[in-house]
Amino acid sequence: MKLKLICVGDRMPIWVQQGTDEYAKRIQRELGFSLVEVPIARRSKALSVEKCLDKEAADLLAKIGPNDYVVALEVTGKAFTTEGFAAEIERLRDQGQNLCLLIGGPDGLAERILQRANGKWSLSRMTLPHPLARVLLVEQLYRAASILKGHPYHRV
Repeated sequence: MKLKLICVGDRMPIWVQQGTDEYAKRIQRELGFSLVEVPIARRSKALSVEKCLDKEAADLLAKIGPNDYVVALEVTGKAFTTEGFAAEIERLRDQGQNLCLLIGGPDGLAERILQRANGKWSLSRMTLPHPLARVLLVEQLYRAASILKGHPYHRV
């Protein structure tokens, strides 16, 4: 399995970079993890939100392979327990799927991204800022990898 986290936003605060880097190091070998960033489309009075989302969608789609299993992170997506999340990662890994997880920018993800997605997952029913969602997701991926290999990081 190769797991790609593709995020809108390429100039993250240092705390996001450090948090993401720390967990990414821990899961690179286990999950074939890589982080791919695409720039946030520059918002202006001349560009509508839809045009910005469309530009971001084009950049995201360019990073996705034709056979990749794509999951959009959305507040309305499927919510998991930690153990259920680990089981879903294991299921996709066992099927030999390459997984792309997508986190949108400040305005979310374009409709055509949601249509391309094979699934929608939620980290919370609350709306999270995209930098925080990135760190939270990478930590949960580390937690899932720990569960799958029997490491005691996850305690109930």
